Amino acid sequence: MWIVGLHKRPQISTSQLLAILPLACVHTMGNLFTNMSLGKVAVSFTHTIKAMEPFFSVLLSALFLGEYPTLPIIASLVPIVGGVALASLTEASFNWAGFLSAMASNITFQSRNVLSKKLMLKKGNSMDNINLFSVITIMSFVLLAPVTLFLEGVKFTPTYLQSAGLDVKVLAIRALLAALCFHSYQQVSYMILQRVSPVTHSVGNCVKRVVVIVTSVLFFRTPVSLINGVGTGVALAGVFAYSRAKQVKKKPEKSE
Repeated sequence: MWIVGLHKRPQISTSQLLAILPLACVHTMGNLFTNMSLGKVAVSFTHTIKAMEPFFSVLLSALFLGEYPTLPIIASLVPIVGGVALASLTEASFNWAGFLSAMASNITFQSRNVLSKKLMLKKGNSMDNINLFSVITIMSFVLLAPVTLFLEGVKFTPTYLQSAGLDVKVLAIRALLAALCFHSYQQVSYMILQRVSPVTHSVGNCVKRVVVIVTSVLFFRTPVSLINGVGTGVALAGVFAYSRAKQVKKKPEKSE
């Protein structure tokens, strides 16, 4: 987008790069931990653990942004997390490595969201959400690429992939499509983060996990149990309760 002029290239100072570096580090670790978890346990179990995001978001928002939730808001998070856990309970396969990796990704991703929100709120910060995420992504690539090449560089050669029985062309096309979809998802996520609080953002992520579970059921034609249906309903009810709790919290602020 910068090269073809679709989006204005930012003028970045050294102080801005230093401020963004911690965001790039936690962004890198968050993606790394998520993929580690997906490699160790079932997708449904990883999403069950990552449904704990709102709790970490509430805690980190209070610590770094001074945003303290009311008791109804905290209470509304319980059915969201519990509902998503129920929705994927039938597929859950416990593994300590996968569990700890997913939990670590919760902490790192929510740290990134809260720190990004803090940076966006700073006066004099001329970088919009698209440029901020783009810079974070580039810095993340620079941080992880040497490690990746050192540990698994030989596995990216066409000869190695073919010897493993993989079609290089098909793999390349699917990897490109996956990369475009994932980057687009993360970009939209950052655009939303600029407009809402980190807690609201993490609640949206919880609903996304329900969609992921339901979509996988439809795509792979997995039999749906009663627990899956009840969990989805409870999670959506929790989201409605959260939105009502947020509205109640804003009314006194407006009256002032």
